Amino acid sequence: MSNVPFHYVDLRTFCYATEDEKRVEQALRTYLPEDYEIDRQVTTGHHGDRIAVLSARLENADDVRYVLGRLVDLPDYDIFLDELDDRVAEDCSLYLTLDKQAAFRGEVRQGDGITLRGKVEAYPAKRESAVENAREAFEAARD
Repeated sequence: MSNVPFHYVDLRTFCYATEDEKRVEQALRTYLPEDYEIDRQVTTGHHGDRIAVLSARLENADDVRYVLGRLVDLPDYDIFLDELDDRVAEDCSLYLTLDKQAAFRGEVRQGDGITLRGKVEAYPAKRESAVENAREAFEAARD
């Protein structure tokens, strides 16, 4: 697969005051190529607590391919592929949430804590085309 039908993939997680930021970063890195730059913004929660937002945008085809390759390790990968029609929005964005605790252990699992949003290429920009392009990309990543 020389071309990847994604404009970009965004990964984002929050590090709350009760969490160790290095561990949260390690969890996010489970899905990123080695030494990939992570953006960090600090904000304040409703009760005045510190929240760090860690995020990365992957736009390079090799980097996107790396993320898709990691998702192949999902224990319920076939179910994930069956759900693609529900996971791609009208704006051709693919949404998936990943388990932050599992990612810290180096495991790839669906769950809560890490949000993945991928903008799927589709011409014309129709959801049905985006679903099919995403399906082909994920099936190619498995091979």
